Amino acid sequence: MTQKKTLVILALIFCQLNFGQNSMAKVEPFLKDIVLQFPNVRDVAVSNNEEEVYFTAQSYLGEISAIMTSKLKNGKWNNPEVVSFSGKFQDLEPFLSPDQLRLYFVSNRPLDEKSITPKDHDIWFVERQNLKSNWSIPKNMGLPINTNEDEFYPSATLSNNLYFTRDGKGSKGKDDIFVAKWENNHYATPISMGDAINSNGYEFNAFVAPDESFMVYTCYNKTGGLGSGDLYISHKNEKDEWSIAENLGTAINSAQMDYCPFVNVKTGKLYFTSKRSGVKKIFEKNLNTNAFLEEANQYENGLSRLYQVDFSNFIKPKIKN
Repeated sequence: MTQKKTLVILALIFCQLNFGQNSMAKVEPFLKDIVLQFPNVRDVAVSNNEEEVYFTAQSYLGEISAIMTSKLKNGKWNNPEVVSFSGKFQDLEPFLSPDQLRLYFVSNRPLDEKSITPKDHDIWFVERQNLKSNWSIPKNMGLPINTNEDEFYPSATLSNNLYFTRDGKGSKGKDDIFVAKWENNHYATPISMGDAINSNGYEFNAFVAPDESFMVYTCYNKTGGLGSGDLYISHKNEKDEWSIAENLGTAINSAQMDYCPFVNVKTGKLYFTSKRSGVKKIFEKNLNTNAFLEEANQYENGLSRLYQVDFSNFIKPKIKN
């Protein structure tokens, strides 16, 4: 066995011990009755008080993609509705700013409101004056955030820094996590994050804590991973250096795609999207039609679904170096 393989195995063992056994929390469906109304649901953003939620609903192949919202009233989530600014183009990946007064999202809508010809995916935002106000007309983030290539999955912090995914120039490989720092009342040129985060493979869908103390994001087909795409975590120390990202382990990740994380740091909950499946492959007796449909249409059936898990053990102040 090579030294590299040995290190990978030891790293996986560490992940299981550190993230699996210490986090006794159980992954559970989130908004189960609502999610089951749609072919695919992904990209959830939850308000600080957990009484307002935004998510992306899509057709089976993603041709239709709209941002939905639901509010908690009298202990029950109301029927989801397409938000006022969505439903015409491919809209996805909503993100609530720390003050809850701005909602970032991704869209292929044209810059010209009169046009119906879609463009590449850009980061947009809407604003509201208070939590009860209506959302404004969408605004494009513009340069230097958006380019002629695709930008995805915005995550804004208290410092107004913006983290996002880009698959174009400046990346180390395929998709990369970029950061655009807010300096002198404008955004500096976005840069691909360091080797602790990015590689020559796929890194995307980063949630960054409001105080930038930690980041949770997806790595696809990463050496030592558990499946298609896994959630990883990195912490920042007092010198503003990001630690080498670590796999969150089998307590959270599955053998299928796990992606689109969102953390409510006030409640300590991690929300994420997963294509995990619990559908059986072998049965003791022949299935009738009802049994077949019940098995195939269960919540964990390989389609994009929303999940939640207690994440409080992973939320901590910046690491002292």
